[in-house]
Amino acid sequence: MHTSKVAMVTGPAQGIGRAIAERLLNSGWSLVAIDRQAEGLQSLQALAPERVATALLDVTADDAPEQAMALARSRFGRLDALINNAGIGRPKPMHLTDDAELDRFLNVNLRSVFRFSRQALGLIGQGGCMVHVASTFGLMGNPGASAYAATKAALIGLTRQMAVDYGPKGLRINAVAPGLIHTELIADRLDQPAFRRLMVDTIPFPRLGKPSDVAAAVAFLCSEDASFINGHVLVIDGGWSATNWVGSGGPA
Repeated sequence: MHTSKVAMVTGPAQGIGRAIAERLLNSGWSLVAIDRQAEGLQSLQALAPERVATALLDVTADDAPEQAMALARSRFGRLDALINNAGIGRPKPMHLTDDAELDRFLNVNLRSVFRFSRQALGLIGQGGCMVHVASTFGLMGNPGASAYAATKAALIGLTRQMAVDYGPKGLRINAVAPGLIHTELIADRLDQPAFRRLMVDTIPFPRLGKPSDVAAAVAFLCSEDASFINGHVLVIDGGWSATNWVGSGGPA
């Protein structure tokens, strides 16, 4: 199904963000892509030059939200969806996390989402939506996740708060909470026995998550099929956070 709607995606140069951007493009959406990786933005724009506008921006920059919304307005004249995907990982336990590292997680994973969402409120009209990319680490405790888990839990709280504040105006706010998704960011950890015991062998499903799994969920939440879903956190983890399962060898 094709549509003339416009979505903004932060962090679409690679990984989950790239899968989300491509899924929306393939569904007929136009796209405003915000990232600090020029090569990834260029290859994304090449997929549909007439429907992709890009901005080389760091989402934590003070003027990034204003610049991003101005691009959406000037290029397409509207914005129907904001997908706050940009984020960082690889956290440490609290006792090994200094103030600079804490601030980095807060700035990228939470403050930027808050500020982009706030700026988008002036552009996304009734019938629009926002999707925050949270994590299963925001739903349950996990070893050594400290600042990352705190920011992802905050995104879930922000999702619910925005739903009650802006849902009455016809704006839907939801979140996705991916579990272990097989991207280049975790590829080098799959051979680590401790990582597999904690994150892989405990998935009650015969494969790992794929970026396309998250992209499909985001596309659904942005679609008319989800028009009465507001304030929801859609978990995409193969059952990892809903069970206490330990298999033999885990998924491949």
